[in-house]
Parts: sequence; structure tokens; C-alpha cells
Amino acid sequence: MIVAAADGSSLSNPGPAGWAWFVDGDRWAAGGWKHATNNKAELMAVLDLLRQTKDAGDDLLVLCDSQYVINALTKWMPGWKRKGWKKADGKPVLNVDLLAELDRELAGRRVTFEWVKGHAGHDLNEAADTRARAAATAYQQGTAVDAGPGFSPDAPRPRDEVAIPRTPTHEPDLFEASPDPEPPTDEHPVIALQRAWVSDAVRGDRAEADALLHPRFMEHDARGRASGKGRTLASLAPLEDPVTVEVEGVDELAPWVVLLRWRARSRSAVTLRSSIWVRQGDTWRLRFEQQTPAVR
Repeated sequence: MIVAAADGSSLSNPGPAGWAWFVDGDRWAAGGWKHATNNKAELMAVLDLLRQTKDAGDDLLVLCDSQYVINALTKWMPGWKRKGWKKADGKPVLNVDLLAELDRELAGRRVTFEWVKGHAGHDLNEAADTRARAAATAYQQGTAVDAGPGFSPDAPRPRDEVAIPRTPTHEPDLFEASPDPEPPTDEHPVIALQRAWVSDAVRGDRAEADALLHPRFMEHDARGRASGKGRTLASLAPLEDPVTVEVEGVDELAPWVVLLRWRARSRSAVTLRSSIWVRQGDTWRLRFEQQTPAVR
């Protein structure tokens, strides 16, 4: 198995940007642009790694400190493709050119992605980060970029390669914030679905609402009353006042379970809400929602 770290750097995001991947001192590469985002650089590092290792014939483990990259390539991309590279809210997916290329390169490959905490002393991640930042700095200063030796299956391997750590030295907490230098540009799909749930279009269409709710949906309202799916659908109607969804946090409790913490703000009231979304196949469904009154 080939174990490599991939990383990107943008000095002012967007600004002079560099990307790099690193296997060992004899196998690494770097590049960049005069002006790009950090997310674009992170994606390009993985894309170049896939291209250069295409004929190696080995499984590939890619270490990334970007949750955006991992989620985009392992969770969100199938849905984006079905929607014509559109997000759940109908807006175009950013970096679609790189994502489409990555989709083609991943086809038929045995590739695993693993998150590592950035700037935490992980040898491979630090090596990739150093080279990505050096490339960004070179573009900023107008100097030559050290592109590295690239990948060759015949390159000498360090004698202790088998000892390269495959797992992060820091185990991320379920509620830990993303380590990305910038917030992900593509929000989690459940946020758009939550907005849809409070919209007149869904609350005025029982079929649309039924498709959005989990069969075992349960709601606890601000007065402590509990309602199941049947009662909720029977009393469903457009809200008297338009509600704005203000996201407080998105916590992935498992790859198929997401806790969304948010504020529902209208002209007459503000409530704190916790929503649990469960993925069934490629569809996210609202499983539980609880409301708590809040001071405006």
C-alpha cells in the first residue's frame, strides 16, 4: 500500500496558492497558482497524487487534514453528480472541474481517505504542508517552484517505511470543529433540507413533507408536547411567519447520522432547535427535532 499525505495552502485565501503530496523524500510533488483558494489547492494535491500513482498497482491511503476534501470525495459527490453537479439548494458546486477529474481518476482505484489533524506533528502531513506553503510562497514572490521528483514505483523506499503512522496521533472528538483553515464552501446537505422543512413549499405539500421525514420521526415542540410523523403530517401547514434557519453547528455523530443545531428566527419568536438527520441510502431524512424557547 502507498501511504501519502496531500495538502494545500493559500496565503490569503484566495491568493497565491500551493499544493503538495508526500510519500517520502524520493517521492513527492508540488505546484500551485498565482491566485486560488485553499480548497482548490487541497483538491489538486489529491488529483495529482492519483494521476502519478495510477500505474503503480498498489492500494492508496491518502492522509488529509481537510474534511472538505474527504467529505466531497466520499460523501457528497454522488449526490452532486445526480443533480448535474448542483448542491441541495440548487447552486452550482464549486471546483467542479477538479471534482469531475477526481471522480474519473478514482473510478476503479482502491483508495482510502483518512483524516489527520493539521499542524499537529504528523510527519507526512507536515512534509506535505511545508512543500505546499513553499509553492504558494514561490508564486507570491515570483520565484521558481520546486516541483519535486514526482512518483516512481522504483524509487528507493526508506527502511522504516512500514513504521509510518497510518492513524492520527490525535483522535478527533465528535464535536471538534473542522481543522480547515477556511470554512467549507459547500455546506452539509442537511442544512438545505432543514430550510426546506420550514418552507411553505414543503409545509404546503404533504407528499413533499412525507418524503423529507423519517418513518419514525418524532418532534418535541417548545411546550414539551411530543408528536410523531402521523400527527405532524395531519396538522402540517405553512407557518404564519417566515422562519430563518441560523445554523449553530453541524455535528457528524456517525457517517449516517448528523446533529444540526440551529435557531429558528421569525418576527414573533426565536427558538433553539436540535435536529437529527439520518441517511437512508443517498437520502437524508429528519428523524428527530426538539425546540427550546430562546431570548430574541
